[in-house]
Amino acid sequence: MRSHKRDNHSLRPIEFIPHFTKHAEGSCLIKMGDTWVLTTASIEDRVPPFLDKQGSGWVTAEYSMLPRSTHTRTRREATSGKQSGRTQEIQRLIGRSLRSCIDLKLLGERTITIDCDVLQADGGTRMASINAGFVSLVLAVKSLQKKGKLAHSPVKNAVAGISLGMKNNTVLVDLDYQEDSTCDVDMNFVFLDNKKIVEMQGTSERAPFSSEHASSMIKNAMETIDQIFQGQQKVLSE
Repeated sequence: MRSHKRDNHSLRPIEFIPHFTKHAEGSCLIKMGDTWVLTTASIEDRVPPFLDKQGSGWVTAEYSMLPRSTHTRTRREATSGKQSGRTQEIQRLIGRSLRSCIDLKLLGERTITIDCDVLQADGGTRMASINAGFVSLVLAVKSLQKKGKLAHSPVKNAVAGISLGMKNNTVLVDLDYQEDSTCDVDMNFVFLDNKKIVEMQGTSERAPFSSEHASSMIKNAMETIDQIFQGQQKVLSE
C-alpha cells in the first residue's frame, strides 16, 4: 500500500494556501502529502549586471531546507559558509522552470526572487517548490498590476512539476521519500500547461531503463500534471 492509500498513478493529497505570509509580494504554502514548502516572491527594481540597460527583467530562486524538515537534524548550510551542490542544482532548476513561463521583456527591468523553504520533507521538494513558486510568482505580478506598474501580465503559461519513479518495472507517480530512496529509476518532469516539456531529469538508480519505460513515465506524468495545474488555477482565481 502506498502512502495516503493511493494507487500507482495517483498524486498525494495536494493543497495550495496562497497569501501565507504578510510582507512578501506573493506567497504560497504547498502541502503535497507530508512535503510542505513555503514559497515567497520578492520584487526589486533592479536586475543582475548582465541584464543592465537591456530592458529585460529576471526571475531567480533560492532553496533551503529547515534543519528539522527531515527525520534527523541537518546542519544549516549558512554555518558552513557555502551551499551544497544539491542546493545549487535545485535552485537553478526552480529558476529555469519559472523563467520558462514569463515574458522577461514585458516584466521590465526588475527582479522577482522566489524563496523556497522546505518546512517538512517527504520527497519531491523541488517539484513542490516549482508548483508553489509559480503561484507566488503570479501573485507578485498581480501586485505590480494592482499598483499600475504593469499594464499587462507577463505570465505566458502556467508551469508545474511532478516526480515519477519505477520499481520492479512498475511506474509510480509522485514519489514520497521511502519510494524515492528505494526505486530503480527516478525522474522529474516540468511542464507548461500546453504540455510542452521544460525540464526532464532521469536517473537510473539501480537498473537501466528502456525507451519504452521512459515513454510510459512521460505519458503518466502528462496525464497527472493537470491536477496540479487545476489546483494552481483554483487558488489564483479566488
